Amino acid sequence: MLHLFNRIAREKKTVNAMINLYCKDNHKNDSLCTDCTELRDYAYQRLDNCYFAHEKPVCNKCTVHCYSREKREKIRNIMRYAGPRMIKKHPILAVFHIWDSNIEPKILPRKVKKQNF
Repeated sequence: MLHLFNRIAREKKTVNAMINLYCKDNHKNDSLCTDCTELRDYAYQRLDNCYFAHEKPVCNKCTVHCYSREKREKIRNIMRYAGPRMIKKHPILAVFHIWDSNIEPKILPRKVKKQNF
C-alpha cells in the first residue's frame, strides 16, 4: 500500500492499468500485445526520467511533453478509452489520479542567453 504514496510508482500502476484495460478490450488479448508492451515500457522509461519526479503533474497538464509525437497520440487514445472505465475497474487508482490532477504544473526555468557587451 505504501507504493500508492510514491508518485512515480503510482503513475506507473495507473498507466499500466490503463494500457492493460485498453489492450484487453481492443486487441482482445489476455496479456499485453507487443505494441502495448512497448508503449508501457516507454511510459515507464519516461516516468523514471521525469524532470519533476515526485512533484510531477498528470501528463496532460505537464509543461514538458517528453513523449514522441507518435507515442503521445497512442497514449492519448488509450487514456481517452480507459479513463472513464478506471473508476469501475480500478477505483483507488482513479481517485488518486483525480487527486493528482490538482497538482499545479511547474514551469521549467528558461535558459538565459549570454549577452555580449
